[in-house]
Amino acid sequence: MTKRQQDGEPSRPRLDPGTVVKAALELLDEKGVEAVSMRGIAERLGVRMNTVLWHAKSKARLRELMADAIVADISLDDLPDPWEERVRALAHRYRRALLGYRDGAVIVAGTYAAEPATLGSSEVMVEALLEGGLSERDAAWACFTIVYYVLGLVQEEQAAPDAVGHRLVGPLASGDYPSLSRVAAHLAGPSFDERFDYGLSLILRSLAEDKSPGPSGG
Repeated sequence: MTKRQQDGEPSRPRLDPGTVVKAALELLDEKGVEAVSMRGIAERLGVRMNTVLWHAKSKARLRELMADAIVADISLDDLPDPWEERVRALAHRYRRALLGYRDGAVIVAGTYAAEPATLGSSEVMVEALLEGGLSERDAAWACFTIVYYVLGLVQEEQAAPDAVGHRLVGPLASGDYPSLSRVAAHLAGPSFDERFDYGLSLILRSLAEDKSPGPSGG
């Protein structure tokens, strides 16, 4: 038993990068991305801010670690064998991981985390794309395309999940945007699930139809 415990004082959590990231993600879920700060994490953990900085050297580094922790929720088990279905499943799991945290897509989009979970999920996706016959260049760029697509849609979904239709009513009623008015029901009507599947299918269909070797070969 430690002296702190003998004196009846509450013991603080053993501080390491994982504890700092866990506290940051809890703060994110409770108050949103703007509330995540070194000071806020220090207050939550009951330590000095310099102690937090020892484990996460800067706010940018903290965000990288948070992003990788979010991506770590992507399960890489029991993926389908066909490459297109594997990529589709990974994209869906990526979206679910981002939606699992308030402002999750904002955190991940603002970083370039060369960390184990991020690299691991990218490895599995690129492997599937290469098995599908894409060139090395196309596999790399297709992975970027899918990741950017998921991040963009989820950022919109988390920012204003029900507001799109209401915001369009006034501007489109003016008659200044006839083409948008024609398709208004399709801009506001479909769920994010439907829109996600549609866009992902477009990407995968394009990849399956155009697998010409890029300049890097492969």
